[in-house]
Amino acid sequence: MDNSVPPPVAHGCKPGRCPFAGQRVTVLVVNSQLIGWPVLELKDEFEAATGARLDIVRLPYEELFANLMSDMTNRVGKYDAAIAGAWWLGELVAGGYIVSYDKYYNNPRFPQWDIKAVLPGPRSLLEYAGKKYMVANDHDGQVMYYRRDLLADPRHQAAFKRRYGYTLAVPKTWEQFHDVAEYFNGRDLNGDGIPDNGMTMALKAGDQGMFNFMSFSAPFVIGPDNPKLYWFDPLTMKPLLESPGHVRALKAMVELVKFGPGEMRGWDLGKAWGHFLAGRAALTFTWGDLGALAQQEGSKIKGRVGVAPMPGTRGYYSVAHRMWAKTGQPNLVGNTTGGSWGGVISRYSKAPAASYYLLALMATKEKSLVYAARGWDGIDPGRYYHFLPPNGSGRIETYLKAGWDGADIREYSQAYFDSFSNRLQFPYLRIPGAYSYWQALDVHLAEALLGQLNPEEALRAAAVDFEEITLRLGREQQRRAYRDSLGL
Repeated sequence: MDNSVPPPVAHGCKPGRCPFAGQRVTVLVVNSQLIGWPVLELKDEFEAATGARLDIVRLPYEELFANLMSDMTNRVGKYDAAIAGAWWLGELVAGGYIVSYDKYYNNPRFPQWDIKAVLPGPRSLLEYAGKKYMVANDHDGQVMYYRRDLLADPRHQAAFKRRYGYTLAVPKTWEQFHDVAEYFNGRDLNGDGIPDNGMTMALKAGDQGMFNFMSFSAPFVIGPDNPKLYWFDPLTMKPLLESPGHVRALKAMVELVKFGPGEMRGWDLGKAWGHFLAGRAALTFTWGDLGALAQQEGSKIKGRVGVAPMPGTRGYYSVAHRMWAKTGQPNLVGNTTGGSWGGVISRYSKAPAASYYLLALMATKEKSLVYAARGWDGIDPGRYYHFLPPNGSGRIETYLKAGWDGADIREYSQAYFDSFSNRLQFPYLRIPGAYSYWQALDVHLAEALLGQLNPEEALRAAAVDFEEITLRLGREQQRRAYRDSLGL
């Protein structure tokens, strides 16, 4: 583990001149090194600079949202702030449970950070209906990882060309990804004499498998003529999951899973990542954490980790026009899939200004540079100064000092920059009940991947569940929230 410690940004206040003396800020964070640790690092600095006391409540991931919502719906105000998942925002804003920090943002009393430094994709998650609600912290998105050494091996290049009739290269489409995964599946990829796999994925039901389908399916549905419509018809709130694009994507995903270990249908992220880090898979796609973990002690693939944006398709089904559209070049769609954890302030906070001071301190450039480079804290890059020239002002020395291989970080930086700055972005769902919709999707995706339902049946069942959730929460309320979230 890299032991880099973020530099102090705030100076200690003088007695009698502390801006929030006597106040107490209670912040809710996940009980994990990932995302939770940086808040612990800030405690002494925050208290010395403000005169306030910082209490940190750490809960398991699965208990965070329920505890925060219980506190807010009952107007208790136990938590002043939380490091929240971006998908919570629709629920929190629609319910009036959190406050905008617009009035604090440019005030020199607070640590300064620049929202415009965040790339367009992740920046869109920080605001809702034109107001700033979430303070920048983590910037999630999925990219493709591949074994650079395998794809560059002349023996594999020759054999692949003979079998598929084209040159082995970094996949630009899901069809190419399929061929590369099929070719390497069953070969010994780490020299231990044991057959390995073409790809690996975390598909455990009830975990985060639905995120994989979102990123995977994006270019089958989203395209230049349909940049936003994926989840619902914004006029009726009828689910769109049964579109031909969604169905084709799930069929392709079911086929692709054959080139991974059978056990991965029950794997969580740790097991799927571990398989790749052990050199036992040629391909995967997931979050930025894997690129950082590949640099840590125990990784078998440091210096051999290629990274690229998620593959695309040669055409997509435009639900807006109810037709397939062909594309000359691969249809690539950026994504902010995942939590993109950031700070929010409760409407019932007794110390909202002090709470913003804490979140802004965490968002400063000096802190964020260290978080993104060390990687093990779960905070992924997303600001221009995280990325290497010519895309941004980041310095490769920062990453080398944190233990990165030079070639690995160059590809990683380029892949995330390309994804987050792509004009086409997968539409993140930020409405009340977002996680309920996602859980319903996850259940039925698992049924398709296990062969219990065919893709059409699975997506039809998910659409039925989506409709039930919408009816329970109120169709008109959901329609308004959905339109607001899309900026319509």
